[in-house]
Amino acid sequence: MIKTAIVILNWNGKSFLEKFLPTLIKNTPKDDTEIIIADNNSTDNSIDFLNKNYQDLRQIIFDKNYGYTGGYNKALDQIDAQYFVLLNSDIEVSENWLSPLIELLDSDSEIAACQPKINSFDQKTNFEYAGAAGGFIDKFGYPFCRGRILDKTETDTNQYNDIRDVFWATGACLVIRADLFKKVGGLDDDFFAHMEEIDLCWRLKNAGYRIVCNPESMVYHVGGGTLPNNSPFKLYLNFRNNLFLLYKNLPKGKLFSRLLPRMILDGLSAIVFLLKFQFSNYFAVLKAHIHFYMSIKKLYKKRNEILSNTKVINHKEIYSRSIVIDYYVRKKKVFKSLNL
Repeated sequence: MIKTAIVILNWNGKSFLEKFLPTLIKNTPKDDTEIIIADNNSTDNSIDFLNKNYQDLRQIIFDKNYGYTGGYNKALDQIDAQYFVLLNSDIEVSENWLSPLIELLDSDSEIAACQPKINSFDQKTNFEYAGAAGGFIDKFGYPFCRGRILDKTETDTNQYNDIRDVFWATGACLVIRADLFKKVGGLDDDFFAHMEEIDLCWRLKNAGYRIVCNPESMVYHVGGGTLPNNSPFKLYLNFRNNLFLLYKNLPKGKLFSRLLPRMILDGLSAIVFLLKFQFSNYFAVLKAHIHFYMSIKKLYKKRNEILSNTKVINHKEIYSRSIVIDYYVRKKKVFKSLNL
């Protein structure tokens, strides 16, 4: 068994591998750490590139695209390590990025997973959308971060440089105990991509473990490398998976009081898309809800399993208000204004 396995799930990311693998190799300690590329049946000559330039890197090659969830589950099932690092191919790591994260996990067995501070690759003084300085959700399941609320990212002035517990750690650079990853069932294959790390972290927190952001480690994320932000498919996944997330993990006393308002808010979003003649987005929301209803039976079984293993139901990292109302009505657009 190695101590740390850094696993990059690649799908048509040759350009990112060309750009970011050299820095990753340079800034990653060689002792007891292995970099592994898992490929989701790329068609852009990614494998030829790796075979020509990085013969020493281990490859796990799949016969089709299993998505983020299925790809990582299948890859990590073949790796024997103490810690897994799930690293996006469009991440530039800084010098000494890994040690603070591993040392944090070594220091406290109650910490199940952690993430670095993540800034934008294109605007390095700004936080990056997908993770920033650690993730949170509001009572209706809307995710946000220290450094990013809804669509607004903050300038990084070291205002979030403290190590602190968060609700979720980003899947763009997630460091997690391998035994706990497997104990709680890994990523949910039915998510395919998007919000799967929030679901995983929620299960870990329900089981009594901590999720932490350690800004002593810094990486830079391109973002939108696989699916562009304006993709109707991405919108569909986000709406559907958010409903999956809430149904699976909310405690008994809060399920319908939180899920029903969220579904109403989704309906209002769909109406806005329709009024703006954004028909593909409208149908993406509609499709997300139809697929949620069709999945209730399967989700019910997952929910019961999670509830049977739940030790903690109240998490202080879940914002007790609506982040949407606070953002648009109360004009709270920076994390510190939330008093979380």
